[in-house]
Amino acid sequence: MINLRSAPGAAAAALERAASYLQALTGWRRLLAAFAAGVITALALAPVYALPLMALGFSVLIVLMDADSAAPRARRRAFAVGWFFGFGYFLAGIYWMAFSFFVQADDFAWMAPFAVLGMPAFLGLFTGAATLAASLLWRPGWPRIFVFAALWAMFEYLRGHILTGLPWNLAGQALAGAAISAQTAAWYGAYGLSLVAVLLAAAPAAGLSVGATRRRVLMGPMVTLVGFAMIFAIGAARLALPEPAPDGENFVRIAQPNIPQREKIDPNLWGRNFYKLLELSKAAAPPDARLFILWPENAAPLLDEANTALGVLSDELPKGSVLIAGAVRREPDGDDGERYFNSIMTIIETPEGRRAVNNYYDKHHLVPFGEYLPFYDLLQAVGLAQLTPYGDAGFASGSGLSIVDAGGPAFSPLICYEVIFPGAAYPKTERPQWLVTVTNDAWFGDTSGPRQHLDQARLRSIETGLPMARSANTGISALIDAKGRIVARVKLYQSGVIDAALPPALPRTLYDRAGDWIFWLMTAISLAIGAYWGKPRARS
Repeated sequence: MINLRSAPGAAAAALERAASYLQALTGWRRLLAAFAAGVITALALAPVYALPLMALGFSVLIVLMDADSAAPRARRRAFAVGWFFGFGYFLAGIYWMAFSFFVQADDFAWMAPFAVLGMPAFLGLFTGAATLAASLLWRPGWPRIFVFAALWAMFEYLRGHILTGLPWNLAGQALAGAAISAQTAAWYGAYGLSLVAVLLAAAPAAGLSVGATRRRVLMGPMVTLVGFAMIFAIGAARLALPEPAPDGENFVRIAQPNIPQREKIDPNLWGRNFYKLLELSKAAAPPDARLFILWPENAAPLLDEANTALGVLSDELPKGSVLIAGAVRREPDGDDGERYFNSIMTIIETPEGRRAVNNYYDKHHLVPFGEYLPFYDLLQAVGLAQLTPYGDAGFASGSGLSIVDAGGPAFSPLICYEVIFPGAAYPKTERPQWLVTVTNDAWFGDTSGPRQHLDQARLRSIETGLPMARSANTGISALIDAKGRIVARVKLYQSGVIDAALPPALPRTLYDRAGDWIFWLMTAISLAIGAYWGKPRARS
């Protein structure tokens, strides 16, 4: 029979034994423990969403850093343990990148091992720098938890901005698998959500380095449980607030054709692919409603040059509808050559009943090596090329974010990778009524990548208070409301259509008004708490 009165003491003793074991590790065993902790932490992200494993992983990292704080060459050891943690975290979190190199295996398969190991190794520099910086302010007990969380979040912010940025799998993204757990992003954005998530995830280790009482050892896990419970409670309360109903005047039709990537990039099959999308799109529009039809990224290359295709659209699409199509377009570059753009074309019906391109949006935040080749002359000389088969150097960059008014509510278009950047969903000079995202996750197979991509899209809706229509060639097409709830979806590797009323926009959120200033204020407060709390006290 279990003695409930002794259970807390047994739990505290078990935690202390585990911490002592980890702190005694040396050499490669210590680094392997850091690597394993990173892998475990990544399981808190899509598609597993094992949030308790985030607490386990970060607590292990804190305990390993405790052993480093008193060791010779402490700073070097702190960087090493952080780098190995990050290498494991990103290896488990972005392994799916390798799948894209096998779409054109004859040309690119040899690059897959370099990408799958090289990218985590590079991103690990940010986690190593975070643990190195934290080691400079390391103090026993709770101070180190506040300092660690603040510096971890700061280096995530830097990772999201340096060298065009890659804010993929921020720690706070672990809370984006359900709308209820991500609602506080409306206050402080994805980076603020990361700070809170890391603070709570690292809390179980708070009392393990002080050799303290059972109460102190168990306080950290209790803070974690209560803190995450509060996040869920706040989310439930915000979701329960009254909000306007759809006006019934604007509908979206989101098409997901589920075309294999090899077939999608084959010019001989562009016509067939076009007609597959057309079949998904040509049902009658709801009566007395404006219909927006959404096609995925690169759905119709060079559509604006294809008079026959525009004629077919004129005949087949519902009257008065607006087609928002991912496309590729080209223009002269002034040197007897051509520039290609990854674009969204908005195609309207003219008064004469014909279809014409009303607006172009060109993707401006391109994927290095995927859509363009940095240092083109140098890297081409050694045999490298970008994955996207348009132009010698890949796509040209567009001019920036824009808002499109094609009749009805104005929208801000985003293409694939652009949706992962917090605070960059639309230009700040004017607010749209909804967000449009087109993507093509067929490059990445049935992996965690497409699911992680969807979670980031949900965060943009929560941060801005704007609904989002998301069309994927395959991936997860979805209609997302202004609080990040998925109204409807088409699953990965399925062909289908979403027909639904456009959800209403909400008033601007706190994050949408203040941007990342709230995150920086939170970071400063967390560092100040850690510094003040950790300051040695004079004895009376």
